[in-house]
This record gives sequence, C-alpha cells and structure tokens, in this order.
Amino acid sequence: MQETKPLGAQISHMLKNRGVDVIFGIPGVHNQEMYRGIEEAGIRHVLARHEQGAGFMADGYSRATGKPGVAYVITGPGVCNIMTAMGQAYSDSVSVLVLSSCLDETAARRGQLHQMLDQEAAARTVCDWSYQANSAQAAYNLVDRALIEFKTQRPRSKHIQIPIALLEGEAVPAPHKLGSLTKAVDAANLDMSGLSTALAQASHPLFVIGGGAADAATALREVITGCSAACFETFAGRGIMPWDYPLNFGAALARPSSSQVMAQADCIVAVGTELAEVDLWRNHMGHDCPLYRIDIDPECLSDEHRADVFMHAKAKDAMASLLKCFVASDSEWQVAAVAHQRDLWRAESEAERPGIIAIADALRTAVPEDTMIYSDMTQFAYVANEVWPMARPKHWHHPSGFGTLGYALPAAIGGATARPNQPTMAIAGDYGFQYSVQELGTAVELGQALPIILWDNGKLKEIEDSMRSAQIAPNAVIAKNPDFVSLAKAYGAYTAAPINLTVMQKAVAEAFSADGPTLIYITPDILAQ
Repeated sequence: MQETKPLGAQISHMLKNRGVDVIFGIPGVHNQEMYRGIEEAGIRHVLARHEQGAGFMADGYSRATGKPGVAYVITGPGVCNIMTAMGQAYSDSVSVLVLSSCLDETAARRGQLHQMLDQEAAARTVCDWSYQANSAQAAYNLVDRALIEFKTQRPRSKHIQIPIALLEGEAVPAPHKLGSLTKAVDAANLDMSGLSTALAQASHPLFVIGGGAADAATALREVITGCSAACFETFAGRGIMPWDYPLNFGAALARPSSSQVMAQADCIVAVGTELAEVDLWRNHMGHDCPLYRIDIDPECLSDEHRADVFMHAKAKDAMASLLKCFVASDSEWQVAAVAHQRDLWRAESEAERPGIIAIADALRTAVPEDTMIYSDMTQFAYVANEVWPMARPKHWHHPSGFGTLGYALPAAIGGATARPNQPTMAIAGDYGFQYSVQELGTAVELGQALPIILWDNGKLKEIEDSMRSAQIAPNAVIAKNPDFVSLAKAYGAYTAAPINLTVMQKAVAEAFSADGPTLIYITPDILAQ
C-alpha cells in the first residue's frame, strides 16, 4: 500500500524526482500546502519579495541552466503579479513552470479572499497554456506534460492551478520517474542537400543567427566558415559565432541600413530566430533572394517573412545533417567592407546615445569572460547589446520580446542561484531598477557576489528621445529618484559610486569576490573625471 500525503507535499516530491532542486516563490495561506513537502523532498526554496520577482528568478535560473525554473504562488494577486514574468518567459522562449493554488468554487460564491473571475483564463493570456487540475492524477499528468514539452518543443512558460481543498487532501505519490525520451528517428538525418547546394553556389551567402541556434554552435561555425558566409546575430544569438569572425556583421539587425546588406545576399539562412519585430524593427529584412528557415516552432516558419524553404527541426539536428553533405566554398564577401560597416553602426550608436560605449568598453575589461549578464530595459543595455563582444552563447540575457522593466536584478539572482561560485552581473536603469529593488533583500539573504550596475541618467531617456522624435513635448519622463546608494545600504548590500572609469573597474572586480551583492552606481558624470 502506497503511503499517502497531502497532494501539496506530493507535488514537491514529484518535482524533486524529476530533477527540480530549486523553487522560487512566496508562501501564503492559500498555497501553504505546497510548502509542506519542500524541505522533506530536499528542495531549496528562494524567498522572493514579490511574485513578479519570483517569476523573473525562475526565468533567470532556467536561462542559466537550461532546466525548468519553477515558482510557487498564491491564488489571485499572486498569479496576477507573476503574469508579467510569465509573459517575458513566453516571449523569450524560457522554460518557466508556475504552480498556483486556486479557489475551490468561484461560480456560486463571491467575496472570497483572492477571488478572480477566471484565474485560469487570465494566466492563459501570457503563457503557453494554463490548466486547472481537478484530481491528483491530473496534477501529476500536467506537471509531466510541461516537463516533456520543455524538452521537445519550443520552451515557453506554463501554468498549473490546483484547488486548495485538493492540495490539502491525501494523495498517493506520483509515478516515481518520468520515462526516458527518445529522439525522432530522422531528427539527425534530415535532407539538407538542397541547402548544401544553395550555399555552394551562392556568391554572398548570409546567416541570421538566433538564440535557438546556441546548441548548434560548433556545427554552425563550421558551416559558416566553410562557405565564407557573412552573418548577423540577434541579441539572443550573440556569442554563437565568434565576435572577431571577419564576416560577422554583429547584432545590428535593427539598424535600418542592415537591409542594404540583406539586399546583397543571394542566399539567406535564418537559424533559430523568430525574425521578430524586436529583432528587425521593420516588416521585411530587405532581401531579394531565397530565404531558408530552420526552426523548432512551426508558427515561425509560416510568418510574414515567408521562407522559400523551411525546415521544422532543432538547429542542432539540422546543422548535423547539413555537415554530412556540406561542400566547402568561397564567397565574395569582403572583410574590409564588413569591418567598415560595423564601424559605421558603432558610430551611429554613439551618436544616438553619447558616452555609453566608452563606459561599456571599460566595464567589459573588468568583467570575467564567463560572466553571465542579465540586463533591463535601459539605454545602457540597448547600446551594450550591440557593441559588447560575447565570447560564448547564452551569457547575456535581455528581456527582448515582452520588454519588461524590473527584469535584471531578480533574473540575475536566479542566475546566480543556478551558478554558485561563477560570475553573474545585473545591469539596470534608474527607473526600471525601482520595479524590483526589493529583491535586493533576497540577494543579501543569499550572500550572492552580484555586481549590480545601476545606470542613472535621471530620467526615462529613451522615452524622452522617442517623444522628441515624434514631435511630442516630453511629458512624464522625469521622476524624483531616491538616494540609491543609501537605499542599497539599508538592505545590507555593499555599494560603490565610482567617480571615473578606473575606479569603476576596481569596484566591479571587488564586487565579484564580495560576500554579498554590490550596487555600483553610475551616472553620465563618470566620463567627466
């Protein structure tokens, strides 16, 4: 006879058996049963200060490990608060699983604590799917479904809600383990002969590399260098091709003149990228040649870019198959022309947001090469995403798609939790930092050696610039900021307010070896010293 436990406890044991070792969240009276089994199962719990922070921590953890990030939240406001993080994870293809409690009855009762009209449907608007489990077996099945889909489909956030009475009720354990997954027979034996021929015959082959191609980095590099192809990277795809590869145009897809480069190509291969608005900021890449798309998501293959040839496959499998029939060739791309174009785009970036490149360049010299960086929606990050050379993939994480403020700090906490004793850094702007400043308390509690670069230009500068360009008198773009250094000290964090770039570099180096987080406060005045 199997030993029964309350379902809330059984779920934690199930997650542990499936490889989950960290859960981010906040307990409440509605979800406390989910906490009954956490310690017993041997799972570490990280206490966030806000459910949005818990979601971003789970996101950051997943990006750092490739494993699912799991969060526990309460009914109603807990779910509402984490929905922003769920939307970000959905948009950026991150494996985040949110488990929440829910009320037992909503149709026939009103005025209950944390009541929503339709919590399940609300969550569904920002994630891959949201379902209510009305039995222990349904809860177990949904958890396993989520974990299998994270491995076999495009990763995206998912939500499972469980009625409070069901969480409290006795249940038999979940099946001890999830069955092994077997790859499709033809996954690494795709017919890539047509693409191989096209690349061999092309005089100006061009690759567009997205974050979904990270697992194919080695093979992709061999293909691109083997046919002397040029390439662009999305922000998420940086580091897959070496920054110093002579025909790498870099992360400049959003530059309007990149369309002129696209027009020179006679064969374009887009690998693991949505070619989304936030990648291009235009509806058409600018090409007039065959477009080959390789992606795990069928929706991307049928979008407005209308590939001439599309391959529904993981980038790793596609590149492995391509190498089997690949023929090396030379292109007519000119190294000097690529370098000149990159210099022009760097100059454009400097003209648009003066001074930031110099600070970013100085910061980079103080940061270990294997640092994992989490950035927020801030001008500093917009510039750095274009000009910061990445030595390896999946080491700079930016909230590109959903574009949420307040992402960097909690996501970096999740990343640092996943990578103990490895360097992690956050970059935030003065306004966005205040969305999640309370999570400093979590970083202090965890004793994380986490440098937090706070760029304070005293305003919503990107919005001000946009308003001016639209001939709108800037309105509501300046807010009174707190004394950030004193605020960080109040949480127990270390602080630094460097007066010049040399002092900044020293402060950053020290922060990586501290026994807690360090707020490094930077303003444009740092360039005046």
